[in-house]
Amino acid sequence: MTKKTTWQSKRFSELSLNQLYDVLKLRVDIFVVEQTCYYPDLDGEKNLLDRHPQTIHLLGYQAEQLVAYLRILPKGQSYTNNISIGRVVIAKQARGGGLGHELMTEALSLCQTVFTNEDIKISAQQHLKPYYESHGFTQVSEMYLEDGIPHIGMTKEAD
Repeated sequence: MTKKTTWQSKRFSELSLNQLYDVLKLRVDIFVVEQTCYYPDLDGEKNLLDRHPQTIHLLGYQAEQLVAYLRILPKGQSYTNNISIGRVVIAKQARGGGLGHELMTEALSLCQTVFTNEDIKISAQQHLKPYYESHGFTQVSEMYLEDGIPHIGMTKEAD
């Protein structure tokens, strides 16, 4: 039986301290520890992606525990001419039940509502190409290494 997920979308200034802590812990647990990819997850002084006033943080909770997260960045942050979805993460214990697809569906709906008629560009881990293709993304670059992990550029045109 799939657990009920509650979704919240917030700007950085709307996150509680506990939510911010949970987001950062989940990202570090997966991207740094699980994937053994040692990089500074927090944005630097000149590139404040998490704190940008238009960035949207999408949080998914099951039984009051953060189990899914991503951020949506406005045009001009990751890409000059596109909005972007990044830091897509599902907690290890919550995988395998379709939560990733639910997360992406929520994100794409938010993109349509908040960033109307904007194309989306992502830097996707190469092994997740079928996942993103199932949500309408198309590969637009050759494989490249990002933090030592094979990635590809993908885009999705506005609906």
